[in-house]
Amino acid sequence: MKSIPFEALKRKNVKIILMKKTALIGGKIYTGNEIIEKKALLLDGGVIVGTVDDKDIPVGYQSLDVKGANICAGLVDLQLYGDGSDLYSAELSLASLERISNGLIDKGTTSYMMTLATNTIPVFKEAIRVAEDYHHDAFLGLHLEGPFLNAKKRGAHPEELIITPTKERIEDLLEGSQVVKMMTIAPECISDEVLRYLQTYQLLLSAGHSNATFAEGTHGYDAGIPTSTHLFNAMSPLHHREVGLVGAVFNHHRACSSIIVDGHHVSFEAVKIAKKQMGDRLFMITDAVAACNKGIYQHVLNDGYYALPDGTISGAAISLFEGIRNCVQQVGIPLDEAIRMSTTYPANLLGRSDIGNLNTGSMANVIVFTDDFKLEHVIFKGELRY
Repeated sequence: MKSIPFEALKRKNVKIILMKKTALIGGKIYTGNEIIEKKALLLDGGVIVGTVDDKDIPVGYQSLDVKGANICAGLVDLQLYGDGSDLYSAELSLASLERISNGLIDKGTTSYMMTLATNTIPVFKEAIRVAEDYHHDAFLGLHLEGPFLNAKKRGAHPEELIITPTKERIEDLLEGSQVVKMMTIAPECISDEVLRYLQTYQLLLSAGHSNATFAEGTHGYDAGIPTSTHLFNAMSPLHHREVGLVGAVFNHHRACSSIIVDGHHVSFEAVKIAKKQMGDRLFMITDAVAACNKGIYQHVLNDGYYALPDGTISGAAISLFEGIRNCVQQVGIPLDEAIRMSTTYPANLLGRSDIGNLNTGSMANVIVFTDDFKLEHVIFKGELRY
């Protein structure tokens, strides 16, 4: 068995295709279900083979020593708008999607949902048209955050572009599309009949930018809306007389929600409260944007977050990996649970068993990081990125 230390690979500073059969050794393995030590994680042809004792590594595998680091699945982000200097809604090109994909993978996010905030219908349609022709194993599809929201909770979304959902408008926007996989809607702004029609498109629906009462929010979850968009942000708050959508999320036995753990969109104490209330129903997103000075969303970087020129908070400036660090260091969530919040839970919402975990047969998307949260290595489909 040939052994190649990771440090030797890092110094080359190039993309390296792993040998067909590879064993990651010397680390703590977070599979998504359990924590495994003193075992090897086997990769073969871009797929997870399983874990074995170091002494039982099969013949023909090359061994890569991670020197005590943590090993977990690549991260899954269901809501982001761009990366680096690319805001997809402002670029609308295959080249920008490719740059975003590569930039995210190098930050440890190996699966992502490209999101578009409320925009004109022509921009939505062009974004869909371009994305239909983009094929990448990190790209999960498009998440349309709008236009069927509640203007009273619009946040950074232009009020004049928010519209009431009808069958005709849904058909005009979505008919023939295979790439739209997720949509944020305000449950109080859609009738039961129109909601049932929207559900025929087999999208992951999320309640957000909503001023729903507790009853309206609960009705939406009971009607089959499985999750919610950035808990606390742009939704009716928890009040002791009317607990709003936050209360509906907390009290519903099935409803999930994403949350932004950057310390700006939501305080760390609020994250702690939400985690105690929701347990495994709470997962992380970044809501990350990119600096942009054109189009509807002109994002300006402030101290740790992005805002519109008028000061309205408009997006995050963290990676999902940094969110894991914040969960552990600032909120007190155990590392294995923080990992699940950014891998297993969002993957489960999508019905994807091949990402977000290190189970046998899953895609060989793996990140390696130290106890002080230095991202050492990213493996994407069996390819060592660095």
